[in-house]
Amino acid sequence: MLIGMSLISFVLSHAVPADPVTANLGEQAAANPETVAAFRHRWGLDRPLYEQYGVYLWNVLHGDLGTSISTKQPVADDLRRNLPATIELASAAMAISVAVGIPLGIVAAARRNRPIDQLARVVSLIGVSMPIFWLGLVAIVIFYARLGWAPAPGRLSARLEPPPFVTGFVVIDGLLAGRGDVVIDALKHLALPALVLSSYSLGIITRITRGSMLEVLGEDFVRTARAKGVSERLVVVRHAARNSIIPTLTVIGLSFGGLLSGAVVTESVFAWPGLGLYAFRSATSLDFPAIMGVGIVVATIYVVVNLVVDVAYGLLDPRIRVGE
Repeated sequence: MLIGMSLISFVLSHAVPADPVTANLGEQAAANPETVAAFRHRWGLDRPLYEQYGVYLWNVLHGDLGTSISTKQPVADDLRRNLPATIELASAAMAISVAVGIPLGIVAAARRNRPIDQLARVVSLIGVSMPIFWLGLVAIVIFYARLGWAPAPGRLSARLEPPPFVTGFVVIDGLLAGRGDVVIDALKHLALPALVLSSYSLGIITRITRGSMLEVLGEDFVRTARAKGVSERLVVVRHAARNSIIPTLTVIGLSFGGLLSGAVVTESVFAWPGLGLYAFRSATSLDFPAIMGVGIVVATIYVVVNLVVDVAYGLLDPRIRVGE
């Protein structure tokens, strides 16, 4: 899967109808044939595409993601600095989606066609329909510019000195450094972009949880539990909810990978210095090594998350056995 993804990313990045020479050198330098030839030779752009891909794949297999054309730094180092910010944002967004979406879906199914069910439908519909970039801009205008409830875009206030880089997660690094002011400020900056980024996954998780719960609530074992006099609360929580969680777990795994790729727009709107903003800048400058590096990292996380989800099936459902 990773090799196939790298091939697709390589083809798509080189299919863009633009010249990386002009994007990185500027029009004046690009008018000099000697400068252009040196630039192309330096970055291997004068080789055939199949040879460029072969060299790149060989280097990746040896742990070398190449050197960024824009930053002149190893892509692996750039990703190491930017990836924690994206994981921090995506994890916060997923935590919000799970904490709100699953209970809301369960309650909506248990109270079908009642006001809470109608509310859940509206939330899921708005979440999956509203563009992230538009919602982000509206959130900044309302909560930052008008009400003043949210801090300025960014990961940390300019007046605060960032904590020493240990994990790359500002909240965790702030705790390790004993900087309570940094932790509080980082959480304030994290709240609004995490809420915006969670809108789509929240809608999906709510919808899938509700649909799965409705299906399980119609099963024979649920009717049997009710006939035995089990309270409705225990029927919903102990019997129905656990059996309906597997489809939701699948969506959670896929949504987390989607949050990493969807963070490109959110990070651009909120000036969040993460993988998404790095990918956006790399794409605008046609920085092929950086674009490929981002694609490989996101695809790897997708694969790992789906593997974790598959293993979790056996833990949640005794009928599923892993490794048999």
